[in-house]
Amino acid sequence: MVELFQTILLFGIIMLIVAQLKLQGLKLFSKQRRLILDSCALIDGRIVEIVRSGFVADELIIPQFILSELQLLADGTDSHKRERARYGLDIAHELQDSAPMRVVIDRSLFPDAQTTDDKLVLLAKRLRAQLYTTDYNLSKVAAVEGVKVLNVNELSHALRPITLPGETLSIKIIQRGSNRDQGVGYLDDGTMIVIEGGARFVGRAMPVTVTRMHQTVAGKMVFGQIRNSSGEPQRAVVPEAAKASNSKLRSRLRSR
Repeated sequence: MVELFQTILLFGIIMLIVAQLKLQGLKLFSKQRRLILDSCALIDGRIVEIVRSGFVADELIIPQFILSELQLLADGTDSHKRERARYGLDIAHELQDSAPMRVVIDRSLFPDAQTTDDKLVLLAKRLRAQLYTTDYNLSKVAAVEGVKVLNVNELSHALRPITLPGETLSIKIIQRGSNRDQGVGYLDDGTMIVIEGGARFVGRAMPVTVTRMHQTVAGKMVFGQIRNSSGEPQRAVVPEAAKASNSKLRSRLRSR
C-alpha cells in the first residue's frame, strides 16, 4: 500500500514538472541561441526570408537604440539614407508579424558607450548572444571582443555553386577586360568571369570553358576561354591591317 502511494506521488510530481515546463515554453534538450540584429541586418532584409525558411529557430533581439537610430535616419534630409532606414523599420515590423513569439525589443541603455557598435558588443556580452550583421568593421571589433558574429554575406558566398575547371558554360560577355583580348561576364550567382578571347564578342552569349578559379578576400574570380563549335580554344584573329603592318616591318628589317 505504501509502495502504491509512493508510485502515485512520484507520478504526480513528474506530471506537475512536465506541465510547468510546457507552460513556460522551455525546451528540455536544446539550448536556444539569441541573435542581436543591428541596423545593417534590418536594412539588408534577407533575415526575413531566412526566418521564414526555418533555418533560424532562435530568439531575435532588436535593440531599442537600433530602432531609434533608424528612426532618426528616416526623419533626416538625406533621401537615400531615409529610404534605407524606412525599409529597415519595415523589416523590423515584418519580423514581428512573421515570428511574434521570437522577436524581442531590448530596451537596455548604455550611457557610457560612445558608439552604436560599442553598445551592440556590450549587449551581446550581457545577454551571451550572437550578432547578426553585414557590417565588416563591426564583425572585426566583435571578434576581438570574443563575440560571435553571423554574417549573411559569408553565408551567401559559402552557398554559391561550385564551378569546376573544364566545365563549359554559356556566358554573355558584358565588356572588355583589362587586357586587349579579354572579355568580362558574370555567372548566374554574380561571380565575375574573365574570358580569354572574349573581347571581340562583347554583347553576345558565347560558350566559355572554365580554366581556373582564384579565391580573393572580396570573393571568387573565375577565368575561362572562348570555345568554338569544334570544342577547341578560340584563337584571337589578327586584323588585316595589322598583318600588312607586320609584313612591311619585316621587309624593312630585311633591307637593312
